[in-house]
Amino acid sequence: MSPICARLAAVSLAVVLAGCGGETKQPAAAPPPPQVTVAKPVQRTVTDYDEYVGRFVAIDSVEVRARVSGYLDQVNFKDGQLVKQGDLLFTIDKRPFQTALDQAKANLEQARANLAFAEADLARAQQLVRDRTITEQTFDQRTQSKRVAQASVSAQEAAVRQATLDLEFTELRAPISGRMGDRRVSPGNLVTGGTGGTTTLLATIVTYDPIRFEFTFDEAAYLRYRRSAADGPASRSGGVEIALKLIDEPDFKHKGPMDFVDNVIERLTGTIRGRAVLPNADGLFTPGMFARVQVPASQPQTALLVPDVAIGSEQVRKYVLVVDGENVARQKFVTLGQLVDKLRVVKSGLSPDDRVIVNGMAKTRPGQKVTPKEEAPAPAGPQASAADKAPTAKAD
Repeated sequence: MSPICARLAAVSLAVVLAGCGGETKQPAAAPPPPQVTVAKPVQRTVTDYDEYVGRFVAIDSVEVRARVSGYLDQVNFKDGQLVKQGDLLFTIDKRPFQTALDQAKANLEQARANLAFAEADLARAQQLVRDRTITEQTFDQRTQSKRVAQASVSAQEAAVRQATLDLEFTELRAPISGRMGDRRVSPGNLVTGGTGGTTTLLATIVTYDPIRFEFTFDEAAYLRYRRSAADGPASRSGGVEIALKLIDEPDFKHKGPMDFVDNVIERLTGTIRGRAVLPNADGLFTPGMFARVQVPASQPQTALLVPDVAIGSEQVRKYVLVVDGENVARQKFVTLGQLVDKLRVVKSGLSPDDRVIVNGMAKTRPGQKVTPKEEAPAPAGPQASAADKAPTAKAD
């Protein structure tokens, strides 16, 4: 080896030895387990509820039509006014009917006078026929005259009663208490009355307090309600209490009992009609208005509830993350119920002693080690009333 090559080799060896003598780079330290908040499920007595859409209907609805024909004289209400039973609504011109009544009374007086004459003539004939002054035929004729006069009196009395009714019918009074619609005919127009199909519609009136709410539910729900109420307090008290809310209300705060379920299931739709009655003293509910109704679907039962934020989704399945004894996150698939006071009912898949991750779920994966922090459980108590809940659609 030449002196130059020997020197280059020595320099290279020195550089390699210098590099090997430096500090060795340490591997990066593993991140600490994420901190999560865990809590045990809340145990509470709850009732399952189903939701439907229905509409309000008036208990009584009447079309105001005249019983006699004539010219409309007066309208005695304002459109939309609240009226009581017996209040005067319309007046038809009375003069023709008063004239007819006067004529009927005059005919009655004439018939009574004819009867008095026939009775006196018959009384004289009774003595004359005994004395053989008149024949039996004449006596029979006078007897017949009296009977005809009596029949004429009865007919004229009926005519007077009919004319009196016609005169009374010129005043149309409210048959029920309720709210009036708008008038369909103005004063001065001819009104057609009677019992046929060509009578004139003058106005409509509907009751408003109380008011009915009608909705439909399917056959499976009908069977579930019947079996649930078979031994429950609802069957003994005679009605299931429902709760409903209007389209602009967040809570089911209006309550009332169900008073009717139809006796047949519709063949085309497979549904049956139910009905509830609600107070409406302030007139908030209007016939034809839509609302959502909440119907108890089970008897009260103890259930487990977790915060709704603790629920995760995996395609169509729902799950929660629980922490085991070794502080490892485990996935549990659950079946969910309704939302009660911001807590979700868990029907199956969870046990009372499970420690559910209620905060920090987004940074946790199944099988990952975590650092759990216990959260004080929510106080157990009775289920909130239907007016305090805002249930959502049932999860699968």
